[in-house]
Amino acid sequence: MKLLIFGLILLQYYVSSELIVTKAERSIDLGSQLVKVSTQLSVFNGGSSVNEVSVAVEEEQYKYLAFIEAVNKKDEETKLEVSSSKVKDAYLFTFKLGSSLAKDASVTLLVEMVFSHSLEPFPAKITQSEKQQVVYKGNTYVFSPYLVKEQKTTVKLASSTIESYSRLKPSSSSDNVITYGPYKEAKAFKKHEMKIHFENNSPFVIVNEMKRWIEVSHWGNIAVEETYHMTHEGAKLKNHFSRYDYQRQPTHAAVKSFKTVLPASASDVYYRDEIGNISTSNLLSQDDSVEVELRPRFPLFGGWQTRYYLGYNLPAYQYLFNKGENFALKMRVVDHVFDDFVVDDLVLKIVLPEGARNIKFVAPYEVVEGEQENHKTYLDTSGRPVVVIKKKNLVENHIQDFELRYNFSKMQLLHEPLLCVVAYYILFVSVIILVRLDFSITKDAAKESRMKVASLIDDLLGACDRRSAIYASFDTALDKFKQGRDTGAFANATKKLRQDYTNLTQTIADICAGLVKEDAEAGEKLNDLKKKETERKVILDQLITLAEKVVAGKMGRPQYLENESNAMGKRGKLSDDIDALLGTL
Repeated sequence: MKLLIFGLILLQYYVSSELIVTKAERSIDLGSQLVKVSTQLSVFNGGSSVNEVSVAVEEEQYKYLAFIEAVNKKDEETKLEVSSSKVKDAYLFTFKLGSSLAKDASVTLLVEMVFSHSLEPFPAKITQSEKQQVVYKGNTYVFSPYLVKEQKTTVKLASSTIESYSRLKPSSSSDNVITYGPYKEAKAFKKHEMKIHFENNSPFVIVNEMKRWIEVSHWGNIAVEETYHMTHEGAKLKNHFSRYDYQRQPTHAAVKSFKTVLPASASDVYYRDEIGNISTSNLLSQDDSVEVELRPRFPLFGGWQTRYYLGYNLPAYQYLFNKGENFALKMRVVDHVFDDFVVDDLVLKIVLPEGARNIKFVAPYEVVEGEQENHKTYLDTSGRPVVVIKKKNLVENHIQDFELRYNFSKMQLLHEPLLCVVAYYILFVSVIILVRLDFSITKDAAKESRMKVASLIDDLLGACDRRSAIYASFDTALDKFKQGRDTGAFANATKKLRQDYTNLTQTIADICAGLVKEDAEAGEKLNDLKKKETERKVILDQLITLAEKVVAGKMGRPQYLENESNAMGKRGKLSDDIDALLGTL
């Protein structure tokens, strides 16, 4: 008794005893696996002005509380700022009003609460064809830190099949609705157990663990991949599973498929598990969203689990905004997994481009920000910063946008292209060097001989070309001699040309000797080449003698022209033969 009095005195320090709830209208929706509580509170201030109002949650219900929010009925767009504290057997959520509530003034608040894991399957095990029944336990009264003058509670069930429910006059039931109240003059923190046993075949699928991976690229794409571990936490399957009964008889509590809603701009959607791609899925693109109907490889009964991952791409321009080097990413913390979903544990990882700095995460509600990680992928040097966000017990009300601000130099976009250029440059230079190196352990005599023969042939062809040029010089000297009749100049010119010819012929002889040594088969062709060259030299000497005779007047011009023509014809044929022999080497 003393402890109770002490607790009541302690509560006076946390809530204003001058506030009174003149009317409370509560609606409890039990139509799914979630418990959704909507309460309209008309609060009257009988004392000095206040700027905050508190809402209480029982300690035994607090562990199931996933979401709480309040707005002023006059301004439903503005959410009230909230803080929480614990007092004895209750948790208080204090909402700050936009303006002070004066004495003898009233304000009407709309409070939304969502509880997860509050419905207990009973019986805990059922057969394939049985319907699922659950038990809900709550408070018949609106649990409030203030005196409640008048209150009424309406409970909406998933079906009209009600096994039993607690009664506190006045109370009534009609179809799938149970009404409690109106009750008058309920004291602060008043309790009376509400217990309802009813049929609920809604999917009781819980996402035990969800990993959401968002990779931001400044080249225009945002890649999203989500990994799920799900469990059906409804009534567990009794006995074994029968495929025959499953196809023959309807199943009420099994989950065959569910719909995931993605952003309207989502593309390249894939749905896979550890085995591979799951083809039993359908995708419907709408104006404001993309609906993906996911059908697991097997139906989910109570206690059964499944794991899969879902991925898609988004255009960066719809979610990434910037002003100079200041960037802001605005996306949802979590997307619509399925209707009335519950995510027990969410890990959100956001991968930013390499070089991002001054990172700041702005959450729409309270989250836990983990230690920043580093992720290395293609063409990275120092790695990309990864922001890690954690949150427990999420429901549909948590589908809200976060904002991630950071700085990034646009010059960093050249980092990866330059790495590619340098890499290809090093590759090509390495190849150029490698192809010029000889890594053979032993020498290849045949290969070396062929290379030497090829080199000698090139030298021979070059020498023969130079010797043909000497023949052209002889012809030029003969023409000048016949025109100028200068015997001395002609003698000097032919003397030098004969010396050059002799030296070059010796060089050719040495080359031919080397060729015969490396390739004996070429000896016969080289002998023919030498004979024809000797004959061509004899004809050249004859032409010189004829020119000297005609200049000296010892031979008539008609006879000279005839002899010269015959000699030039023979020399031309020999030159052609020599060229043909050289071409066969």
